Amino acid sequence: MSRDEKKAESRRRILDAAREVFFRDGFMRANLDEMAEKAGVAKGTLYRYFESKADLYVSVLADNLELFLERMEEAAKPRDSALERVRSIGEFYFSHWLEHPDYFQIFWAIDNESVIGELPREVIENIASFWESNLKILHGVLEEGVASGEFVPCDTWEIAHVLWSIANSLIDSDSTKARRQIRKRPLEPLYVHAIDTLIRGILVDPTRVELSPPSAVKPSTLIKSE
Repeated sequence: MSRDEKKAESRRRILDAAREVFFRDGFMRANLDEMAEKAGVAKGTLYRYFESKADLYVSVLADNLELFLERMEEAAKPRDSALERVRSIGEFYFSHWLEHPDYFQIFWAIDNESVIGELPREVIENIASFWESNLKILHGVLEEGVASGEFVPCDTWEIAHVLWSIANSLIDSDSTKARRQIRKRPLEPLYVHAIDTLIRGILVDPTRVELSPPSAVKPSTLIKSE
């Protein structure tokens, strides 16, 4: 095994061990000594690969980003209409959260450096670049919808950001019991209703989307119980 291969293997063992501890204990309680022991390395070795506990935490959360991007691209593939492509992206995003809820803590981590510690700027830049790549996929679908005459002329980059923000805000509303109580609606039907409401506003023919109250939309069997 070459030197580079050994370094890659050590980094992978550290990430695997850190994921287990972080996802079990959360950021604040997670113990670096335990991570090093599980990875089979000295504690000091952790800092050869990651600048801080915060850097390691975000690296764990970002570890499946390439897979996420591939699945996002798959969800956005051409269908009968731009409307169905936007809905497909929304469905993928929600199902990905159901399957990998721990990874969505990356939003909390990026927004709370004062809590977890300052992150290396290159880490922030890499994650920002990744998020922009995903937004570009959604933006491209919206652009094609305008070009085909399915959507009215609009600021498609702004719409992409609004959709992204709505999706993340609603998902974040499920993070605590208090937020779920304030929401007063099952999450999945509310999520679907919110996306359809926004998309209906840019459709040339809004009647293509028949809106029902969120309470009338049957949630999937995957949704987490309240």
